[in-house]
Amino acid sequence: MTDLARLEDLPPDYRNALTAQNLVPLWPSLRALLPEGTPRPNTRATHWSYAAIRPLLLRAGELTPIEKAERRVLVLANPGHGLEKMQASAAIYLGMQLLLPGEWAPAHRHTPNAVRMVVEGEGAWTTVDGEKCSMRRGDLVLTPSGLWHEHGHDGTQPVIWLDVLDLPIVYYLEASYHVNGSRQSQRPGRSDGVYAHGGLLPTEVFSRPGQAYPMLRYPWEQARAALLELADAQPQQSALQLTYSNPETGGDALNILGFYALMLRPGQTLQLPLRSPAMVFHLIEGGATVQVADQQFRLAESDTCCAPGFSAVTLSNNASDTPAFLFMADETPLHRKLGVFEMRGPAPASA
Repeated sequence: MTDLARLEDLPPDYRNALTAQNLVPLWPSLRALLPEGTPRPNTRATHWSYAAIRPLLLRAGELTPIEKAERRVLVLANPGHGLEKMQASAAIYLGMQLLLPGEWAPAHRHTPNAVRMVVEGEGAWTTVDGEKCSMRRGDLVLTPSGLWHEHGHDGTQPVIWLDVLDLPIVYYLEASYHVNGSRQSQRPGRSDGVYAHGGLLPTEVFSRPGQAYPMLRYPWEQARAALLELADAQPQQSALQLTYSNPETGGDALNILGFYALMLRPGQTLQLPLRSPAMVFHLIEGGATVQVADQQFRLAESDTCCAPGFSAVTLSNNASDTPAFLFMADETPLHRKLGVFEMRGPAPASA
């Protein structure tokens, strides 16, 4: 019998008959869809330099007024997916957003979840569902799916932040859309103060019922202090990592992507376990080297890089006398919900 394992091996009349019925043979593509042993991700290990991004973003501020742009963003696109798809991994979108003094990015809401990791500047704020969240370097601000949000700037210098959205997966599910809105009435942001103390929550009998997202702003000063205290309390602990979580449920802060703060001790090298989700690293303070398989990225402050799933990742603090602090985002909550999360023990040592 003739081997007709490849699509081009099939007779043209047969292929045409299949096409006419909107049919596609599986067997020529089976192993591409189900590779043996380990996935073959399109996501590539990629590094984005903030020193290179910043002048281009500031020029965008000169070229395009906020009234026309609505959101003035440069997307950190992964070449493995194609720049036109504007995604950093299968489920993660990254963008650097600029807001100039006096500007207002109008209110809207959309189905993808988003977070803002503030990179530079002060005086900006995000209003989420009526709560005014100030934005300072290293702060994490949530804009969950379906909640109204807008950005404003009362300061004197440019403010830049890193957007992290689950847009690629929501778009793939054909569930992505937005709705424009009017300017919100603001109330002072207090959630980060109410939930600032671990293990202590407002008593429900005396307060309003719990919200799906009770804490919208996670101040960097609190996360940084918690990491330093963890380092002091557990001097033998090598992985100093905290999860941004819902303070009332203990679950992930948002339901598709996971967010974390990580500290590397002076001179420390940390090997991460091989895991199925893709990861993003953004350096808040210090200097760090990220080794992804056979590629090495030396991160300066505010640089960002990503690693595909099932990659050997090693993090190193470049300084021998000061800690390094990183923000991480990954696809773990999504993988766990889908039942495809895997962890395969410590990553092998780099050569």
